[in-house]
Amino acid sequence: MPRLNRYVVLLTLIATLGGLLFGYDTAVISGAVGSLKAYFITPRHLSPNEASSLLGFVVSSALIGCIIGGLLGGWISTHIGRKRGLIIAAVLFLVSALGAAAPEFLFAPIGHGGPAYIWNFVAYRILGGIGVGLASMLAPMYIAEIAPARVRGNLVAWNQLAIIFGMLVIYFVNYGIARAGNSDAWLHSIGWRYMFLSGAVPAAAFLLLLLMVPETPRYLMLKGREDQARNVLGKLVTAEESEREIIEIRNSLSAHHSGKLFSFGALVIFIGIMLSVFQQIIGINVVLYYAPTIFKGMHLTTDASLLQTIIVGAVNLLFTIVAVLTVDRLGRKPLQIIGAIVMAASMIALGANFMLHGNGLVALLSMLLYIAGFAISWGPVTWVLLSEIFPNQIRGKAMAIAVAAQWIANYLVSWTFPILNDNQFLVKHFHHGFAYWIYGVMSILAAMFVWKFVPETKNRTLEQMEHLWLKQ
Repeated sequence: MPRLNRYVVLLTLIATLGGLLFGYDTAVISGAVGSLKAYFITPRHLSPNEASSLLGFVVSSALIGCIIGGLLGGWISTHIGRKRGLIIAAVLFLVSALGAAAPEFLFAPIGHGGPAYIWNFVAYRILGGIGVGLASMLAPMYIAEIAPARVRGNLVAWNQLAIIFGMLVIYFVNYGIARAGNSDAWLHSIGWRYMFLSGAVPAAAFLLLLLMVPETPRYLMLKGREDQARNVLGKLVTAEESEREIIEIRNSLSAHHSGKLFSFGALVIFIGIMLSVFQQIIGINVVLYYAPTIFKGMHLTTDASLLQTIIVGAVNLLFTIVAVLTVDRLGRKPLQIIGAIVMAASMIALGANFMLHGNGLVALLSMLLYIAGFAISWGPVTWVLLSEIFPNQIRGKAMAIAVAAQWIANYLVSWTFPILNDNQFLVKHFHHGFAYWIYGVMSILAAMFVWKFVPETKNRTLEQMEHLWLKQ
């Protein structure tokens, strides 16, 4: 791999804290699902279907904010900037962590709010979700716009590595908190609060570090601040490369100056949306959000289920590293297709294992194989593609639509899983295996979509991608 400029590495690491908080904030819920049910849902004495639906809504409520954040990201990235957009995300992360831990704050003594404050909790989770939606779009965009083309895929994939690392960290934090209380009763009353509160630490660090980073050269050029863009580029690449990039960016902005969404045709927008949708409807966040619940369904204790969730996170991290090391060498398309095939096989096997009353080891191995397939492909590589395929003129708008579509799909999958998993008819006939077969079929369709529609972007500058769409 080419030697990396230290300043580029520093900026990338700071930006990837947005990815870390993305993973941390979305996965913190995995250790608290049972506690949220006991604290907010059970006291309401609802019917089984009503309780499952409300729990699914509470667990996935942050995704409403993610959709809002994704939609706002286009306007924010274009009018406020990539850097300041990330600062807004950091503030929202911090407020959400504090508020979700004490949803009754200002209304009742902390720790004594009870189920009446479920909607306060949901509101704080939605605020955090807006932060996630912004960070999920702006962090990879920021990295792509400061990274040299020869290592862009590698560096953007660091953001996915940070997402997975954030998930793994919160899995350990959740496990440690659950062990500290030494009882489910303590976890259901107090422990879950510490899980959400822990996110305030990385959020505060992200906010402070963002004050040190510059705006991206492409945003500065978009706003006519060429001298500032040249100054930033001079720190990122050689003088020769800097001048060449300035010329390429200037030319890309002077052509198709209207910047209308469909200036480069509908195909690029369609591909971006479908990459985002497929990344979610293959079922990844069911595994990440509901892993402890799935393992407890195999008759494991709370500690054992959280421990196996940590194993899932470790495998996710390991194979994401494999993707980081290979995405610029092997290319985007081969990794996406191979990963989708692996995921399809493992989801189908997992569904069959549940239906046939198989053992927990087979289920765990199927989940780990699925995670490995996702981690080398649709996890990091989708974000690489989304940060690369859109031309400069429409990147903010187009990426906002793609990211919003991703979070809508995520929301629907996360909300419907408890309903599918607990439906009495489906449980009777498929023993909790039906949903996994759906995700397996979606993985097959994802592989076919990439093979047919998605171009290879390896070793192309962001400006060269514009010419690809003009030829369509």
